[in-house]
Amino acid sequence: MSDHLENTYVWDPVVRVLHWALVISFATAWGLGKFGPNQMTLHFYAGYTVAGIVVLRVLWGLFGFHTAKFVNFVRGPKQVISYAKTLPLKEPSRSFGHNPVGALFVVGVLVVLAMQIASGLLADPEDYINVGPLAQYVSASTARKALSLHEPLSTLLLLMVVAHIGAIFWYKKRKGENLVKPMVTGYADLPQSKTAGE
Repeated sequence: MSDHLENTYVWDPVVRVLHWALVISFATAWGLGKFGPNQMTLHFYAGYTVAGIVVLRVLWGLFGFHTAKFVNFVRGPKQVISYAKTLPLKEPSRSFGHNPVGALFVVGVLVVLAMQIASGLLADPEDYINVGPLAQYVSASTARKALSLHEPLSTLLLLMVVAHIGAIFWYKKRKGENLVKPMVTGYADLPQSKTAGE
């Protein structure tokens, strides 16, 4: 493999815009949920925005640019474990798109976000104000269960965000890779011989 690096186009504008829109809308929803006014209207709107972004990202994962498609980056357990063993090494991974561990994380975040969205839509705190728009279509026990899940799922998502930020710092410090730049510009420095999924 050649050591020559090229500025390679990796992330298309849809992926980048959805990523940063999710950062803003999730932070807004989380902050309003924790510290916002008792009437959660703005929290709901931020949650609807997160829901829209998740739907668009799933659609883009099915029909979008090749590095965005799930079929091109989701890998099996063997490849995930094999890649995970290289994480402590100082050598850059220089993956074209998501590496196998990153791919697992992306899918995990989407799944947990979907659960969080569903729990918010179905939740009924029985205050007659902050009732999820779909709570009326489910039983009271289901609405209470959704409410009981909403807070723990928000904490799990916050932990996933912290892990994501930690990974960015790890790759920068340990492996000398800047993972933020490609998500801003779309371009990453990659060996010429790197192909999708490596």
